Amino acid sequence: MIREAAERITAGFVDEKTHPEFWDLKAIGEAVYKQFNFRLDGLVPEAVENMTPEALSEMIAGDALRIYAGREAMVGGENFRRLERIVMLQTVDTLWKDHLLSMDHLKEGIGLRGYAQQNPLLVYKKEGFELFENLMARIEEETLGILFRVQIAAPERIETLQAPREQPLIFSGAGGGGRRSAPPKRSPDKVGRNAPCPCGSGKKYKKCCGR
Repeated sequence: MIREAAERITAGFVDEKTHPEFWDLKAIGEAVYKQFNFRLDGLVPEAVENMTPEALSEMIAGDALRIYAGREAMVGGENFRRLERIVMLQTVDTLWKDHLLSMDHLKEGIGLRGYAQQNPLLVYKKEGFELFENLMARIEEETLGILFRVQIAAPERIETLQAPREQPLIFSGAGGGGRRSAPPKRSPDKVGRNAPCPCGSGKKYKKCCGR
């Protein structure tokens, strides 16, 4: 995941046809800090003068892996594996719900693509796959962001952390296949406005107790 994140950062700011002297080193450094919470010491014009995009990606990943190993050493391998699982499950749990809602919204409006001379089925497959790819990237980015920033004051407290509990989802689109809230039901004891009043007056309910 660290190497894939480093490759995404490199691909987002570096073009293979662009000479390193024109790379936006400041933007690259900020992206690395946002993702991994550290500053690249070697990201200076002199150091990247003859560097390739692959070498830049490897430099980012190498520094990140070294820092990550140091964080693991502070709490112990077993504790850190447990923390990784908990963070990953919580991240997947949150983002998967968002993804299902996005797919639900896509399904709601996909029929309108026919008016634009587009095949709704092909568009749904294409955009659904793009949403899934974006989901996978977000899971990696947010999981790494948490693991590189979390502070564990007492390693033994990791055992008290719990994975997220399963919660029901409610979809809004027709045919979404998810759990829906039931429509409100009228009470069987409710008296109609034109029915005889239950008080025995002989009048209609709306002209008696139903006023």
